[in-house]
Amino acid sequence: MQEWRKNVRNVMPYVPGEQPKADKVIKLNTNENPYPPAPGVLECERNMDITALRLYPDPDASLLVGSIAEYYGVDKSEVFVGVGSDDVLAMSFLTFFNSDKPILFPDITYSFYDVWAELFGIPYVRPALKEDFTIDIEDYMADCGGVVIANPNAPTSLYEPAANIEKIVAAHKDAVVIVDEAYIDFGGESILPLIHTYDNLLVVRTFSKSRSLAGLRIGFAMGNAALIEALNSVKLSYNSYTMNLPSIIMGAEAVKDDVYFKETLQKIVATRKYVTKELKGLGFEVLDLKANFVFASHERIPARNIFEELRKENIYVRYFSKPRIDNYLRITIGTDAQMSIFLEALKKIIM
Repeated sequence: MQEWRKNVRNVMPYVPGEQPKADKVIKLNTNENPYPPAPGVLECERNMDITALRLYPDPDASLLVGSIAEYYGVDKSEVFVGVGSDDVLAMSFLTFFNSDKPILFPDITYSFYDVWAELFGIPYVRPALKEDFTIDIEDYMADCGGVVIANPNAPTSLYEPAANIEKIVAAHKDAVVIVDEAYIDFGGESILPLIHTYDNLLVVRTFSKSRSLAGLRIGFAMGNAALIEALNSVKLSYNSYTMNLPSIIMGAEAVKDDVYFKETLQKIVATRKYVTKELKGLGFEVLDLKANFVFASHERIPARNIFEELRKENIYVRYFSKPRIDNYLRITIGTDAQMSIFLEALKKIIM
């Protein structure tokens, strides 16, 4: 064995959802938005000065930060941007979780959380969700080094009332509480207004889901100016230019078109309601969802079997081979046309 191998960091990496290379697939496995970005983004792309790419981008991403701050009614000093919410969350783990106390996050949640904790050597405890997959608030009242809550949760799609999340934030004023709101635009009340009440609260969002920009990788955090300053200090300690120029320009443009943004959300929510009704009619249990996906389990046919049969038809959904959720499928809400094809294929499998 080569000596250098002894010093290699041994980690179990996160496995992202499959990105099929084949043409003509129905892709319902990674919670992307089925509709294109706002028209202004497309126009921006057509008119972009490509020669500007010879220059480094603004390290502060001021244009993008300013657009986000204006839209959400916060100060620019209260906004941090990164290469997707994954980058923002990872940076937050690295920045804020440095005590000997364990951080807390649910046993069933976004599976990147424990990967980051392991990567950065952060002790952690994963309190089990209740039988109905909801959070037991009391599990998050113990002394800890921080808390991470995805709300709505993934992959369950369940939303925890903002008042309950506030109880957790209020109980840990000496530690940072991160609320991952990647799916909040599809249902539920954001805890964002409370960043001006609690200086230990960090709210993380993404452009990948509701703003149709997964390919540009834009995520952001909002919180007390001191939290944002700390995040920027860590970022600047290893990469000054995390945001590329097209992401800065087109991301800022995406925020401007609120009418298109809300129309797209309404389409997805309407399709979600229709698909949920159809799934229940086919014998599925569907959780009380608040995201752009459904989390469903069939009364008779194992989830893995359905997953494999759908894949044969070039229809991709997400299956998790994990305890407690290995008989559930996470199904992204696509367009009405895509979901009709999905439902027809599903009927053939079940009937």
